[in-house]
Amino acid sequence: MLIRLASDSDEEKWNNFASRHPQVTPYHHFGWKKSIEKAYAHKCYYLIAENTNKEITGILPTVSITPPFISGKLCALPFCDLGASLTIDEAIEQQLIDKAKDLALQYKLPVFEYRASQKYSTNEGIIEPLSKAHKVRMLLELPESSEALLAGFKTKLRSQIKKAVKNGLTVELGQSNRLIDEFYDVFSYNMKALGSPTHSKNWFSEIKNNYNKDMIISIIKHEGLAIGAGIVLFKGSMATIPWASTKREFNRLSPNMLLYWSLLKHSADNGYKTFDFGRSSYGEGTFKFKQQWGAKPVLLKWKTFKNGEQEDPSKTNTSISRKSKTRPLVEAIWKKLPLTLTIAIGSKIRKYISL
Repeated sequence: MLIRLASDSDEEKWNNFASRHPQVTPYHHFGWKKSIEKAYAHKCYYLIAENTNKEITGILPTVSITPPFISGKLCALPFCDLGASLTIDEAIEQQLIDKAKDLALQYKLPVFEYRASQKYSTNEGIIEPLSKAHKVRMLLELPESSEALLAGFKTKLRSQIKKAVKNGLTVELGQSNRLIDEFYDVFSYNMKALGSPTHSKNWFSEIKNNYNKDMIISIIKHEGLAIGAGIVLFKGSMATIPWASTKREFNRLSPNMLLYWSLLKHSADNGYKTFDFGRSSYGEGTFKFKQQWGAKPVLLKWKTFKNGEQEDPSKTNTSISRKSKTRPLVEAIWKKLPLTLTIAIGSKIRKYISL
């Protein structure tokens, strides 16, 4: 077996292997690599394992995050929950991890972060989490149509979706540059309200360019104004929602309910089998919001290697949700800054924040 670095000429081969793998996520799409390189200029080391017939037997995407004046890290993968290898067996997975650890040491990156989750099977059901202390991803198995999906919802959930429509909210789905602009208006506004730096608009434009048909944008409007927005990415039979936002002052109109329903409906009607709602703290508010749609938790199992040696897994997994003591103060200051300033500064900071 040979492990080598992927080049752009491997894109089709990489994507075909990923699409057929039962644990694929949209973050394994080669477009994630191209978007990171073009939007943020981070160095990507995408590893391919091949047999003697030059058939792919495993892949592992990794990205170097090197902030100025700070020790960097190799991450699989940044800006999302997951980036673990996809392989035909566990032995190849370990060899790919070992190769990534060697790369981190070679490029003087003291940390290699490997973001995995419990494996799941649509036939066996979704694995429940082992501990409420950890982060989980929330997965919903989709039926053959949106009609069947809607029929399976509880009465209260269906009435909340209908409420949004009765309140005059409308939906627009698509992939145009105009929808990227409207998405970013809502997203950057919401990130400022949360006290967090935002991705650059160029990041989302590159995602659109490199995912093409494997991406959909939903915009929720009230009287012509965009008040809710979300992006879903696709790969294989998996749909994932990495980014969703609504303007808080309109939450009484239930834009978030219509936003998620529009994207679930699109995913079910286009043949996707699983919808990943993303990362949540078990039992907290976002967890319960996703749970009401029928999503089930799958434990995130991240590994951190420092100078080639694995940290205690309990420390790694609990650190996913760890907050610094100064964070509340920074968030409070950030919320008071002008929106244009948070976008200008935030997009330069955000590229170095791997979560």
